[in-house]
Amino acid sequence: MSAAPIAPATPDTRAEALFAPLTLRSVTTANRIWMAPMCQYVAAASGPQAGVAQPWHFAHYAARAVGGTGLILQEATAVSPEGRISPYDLGIWNDAQAEALRPITAFLKAQGTVPGIQIAHAGRKASTGRPWEGGGYVGPEADGWLPSAPSPVPFAEGDPVPHELTTAEIHEITGQFAAAARRALTAGYEVVEIHGAHGYLIGQFLSSQINRRTDEYGGPFENRARFALEVVDTVRAVWPEELPLFFRISATDWLEESGWTAQDTVRLAGLLQSRGVDLLDVSTGGMAPKANIPAAPGFQVPFAAEVKARTGLPVAAVGLITEPEQAGEILADGRADAVLLGRELLRDPYWARTAAAALGAERTAEPATGVRVPVSYHRAW
Repeated sequence: MSAAPIAPATPDTRAEALFAPLTLRSVTTANRIWMAPMCQYVAAASGPQAGVAQPWHFAHYAARAVGGTGLILQEATAVSPEGRISPYDLGIWNDAQAEALRPITAFLKAQGTVPGIQIAHAGRKASTGRPWEGGGYVGPEADGWLPSAPSPVPFAEGDPVPHELTTAEIHEITGQFAAAARRALTAGYEVVEIHGAHGYLIGQFLSSQINRRTDEYGGPFENRARFALEVVDTVRAVWPEELPLFFRISATDWLEESGWTAQDTVRLAGLLQSRGVDLLDVSTGGMAPKANIPAAPGFQVPFAAEVKARTGLPVAAVGLITEPEQAGEILADGRADAVLLGRELLRDPYWARTAAAALGAERTAEPATGVRVPVSYHRAW
C-alpha cells in the first residue's frame, strides 16, 4: 500500500523537498521538519499548578526551535482533568494553564518556528503512571481517577472498568475540545491538532472492537465517526478561518480482527477534509496492549502516502524517521508533505541543522536555507 514515486529522489531533490516552506491557510513553516507531540510528564499532578507548564517545558521546546525545527506540536495537552493520560500531563482546561504557555509560543515564533498544540482526551487510557515508573493505572491515592470511555471495556488486564459516557457527557467533552482551542488561540498557537490516534478517546469511538454502543455513537462507521466529526466541527467553528487545523489518526490498530483499518482511515480522511481539516498526521497502533506492530524505519509512511494519493489531503508522516536522506526521500517522492520526528529530536534538538549540513542545504546563516540560525550563533556558521 503506497503511492507511486513522482521521480527517483536525488541528493538535490531531497534537500529541496526537506527545506522547502509549506503554507497551510495563512501559516507558513520554514521547512518540512516538524516535531511530533511527546508527553514529558513533568507538570504538577494536583493543586492550583496541576497541568501548568513548568520551566522544563520552556527549555524543552525552546531548544528544538533554536535547532531549526519548522513546526513544533506540543505534547498531548488535556482538555479536562479527567482527559489527561497521566496526572503529570499538561492541560489547557483553565486560563492559568493557557497563560503559562504564552512564553513558549512567543519564543518559538521569535526563532521562526510555528507553534502548534495537540489537544487530547485519553478516555479509558487515562490516569496512568509515568513511563519510567511503570506506566500502569494509578488510583485516587496517587492523584488518579476512574477513566471514562465509549463502552465499559478496560484497556489492559487489571485496569478498572471505565465509566461508560452518557450522551450528555459526550457533548460536554466536545465542548471541552472547543474551549481548549479557544484558549490555545489566546496562548499564541498557530496550529491546533486534534488527537484521534493511539487508542485515546476519539480512537476508542472509532474502533468497533472497543465501541460497543447501540446509540447514535456506536455500530456502523457513520455512528462511530460521529464523535470525531463533532469534535472537528466544534473546534473548526472557534478556531480562526485563517489558521490550520490538523487531526492525528492511527491508520490501523495492527490487529488481526481490527476495529479500525487503513480503508477506514481513507474514508474518514475525506470527511475530515470536507469539514476543514488541513492536514492528517498519520500514525498507527495504540488501541490494544498486545498488538503485533512491525516497527521498522519508515513503517508508517505507506499509510500516509495512501491517504495523500486517494484524497489529496496533505499528510505528515511519522515513525522511525531518523536519517536526513530518508526524510528527504519521503518528501521528494511525494509520499508526504512533512515529516514528524519524535525520539530523534529528543536525541538531537539540532537535527534540522544536522540534516541541512548532510544534504548540503545549509551554506550560510541566512533564513533562506529553511533553517534559521539565531544571530547569537552566526559566528559558528
